[in-house]
Amino acid sequence: MNKQKAFTLIELMVTVAIVGILASIAYPNYQDSVRKSRRADAKGVLLGLANAMERYFTVNNKYTGAAAGGADTGAPTIFSATSPVDGGTAYYNLTISAATASTYTLNAAPTGAQVNDKCGTLTLTHTGVKSFTGTGVTAADCW
Repeated sequence: MNKQKAFTLIELMVTVAIVGILASIAYPNYQDSVRKSRRADAKGVLLGLANAMERYFTVNNKYTGAAAGGADTGAPTIFSATSPVDGGTAYYNLTISAATASTYTLNAAPTGAQVNDKCGTLTLTHTGVKSFTGTGVTAADCW
């Protein structure tokens, strides 16, 4: 009689259970890493918009009028209105939330799959002050 070597059903079920436990730990960490990388891109895009605002000021001697329709607030016309800037699915919407002749405040609001980001809306002012609207996190976590 030939004896065949194989896995038993119990061994197979134990392996499936271990893989399931590892996946339940790894997947949320992966999702957090993806959100963090999208946030990093949004921070870079927000700084790019700030640079565009400075270029706009150099030409016009004011920050007002850089939003859609020449307005002082809203989506920018001098830079991309979404992050990532190269197209694809938008994860942050960029807006000019306040602009005067000598000051501005820029926002990056999460959208789509990024809406559950713990940092919430990222804000940058003309003086470089960085803030966020999330709770339960520190500025070091978000910026």
